[in-house]
Amino acid sequence: MGSRLSQPFESYITPPPGTAAAPAKPAPPATPGAPTSPAEHRLLKTCWSCRVLSGLGLMGAGGYVYWVARKPMKMGYPPSPWTITQMVIGLSIATWGIVVMADPKGKAYRVV
Repeated sequence: MGSRLSQPFESYITPPPGTAAAPAKPAPPATPGAPTSPAEHRLLKTCWSCRVLSGLGLMGAGGYVYWVARKPMKMGYPPSPWTITQMVIGLSIATWGIVVMADPKGKAYRVV
C-alpha cells in the first residue's frame, strides 16, 4: 500500500544469496576535543572578559540598529511600522547583550 517512496529503503535492497546481513556499526568514539559533559561548557560562565566583550558587542550592535531607525524620526518623518520594528529589534539585541553580561546560560537558575 502506498507509493514506493513511502516504503522503507531497506526493503528495496536485497543482499546477495549466501551472505548474512552485516551487524550494525557501533557509534564512533568521541573526538578528543569534543566536550563530553555539561560541566565542560563553562567558558562563557567563567571567562569574565569573554562575557564583557560579547555583551558590549551586542549592546553596541543593538544601539546602532536603534539609532539608525531613530534617525529619520529626528528629521521630522513620522514613524512607520518598519521603523518601530527596527527600534524593537535594536532594543532586543541590546537587552541580549545585558543578559550575556549578567547571567549567561541561565547560571542564576538551578537546573533539576
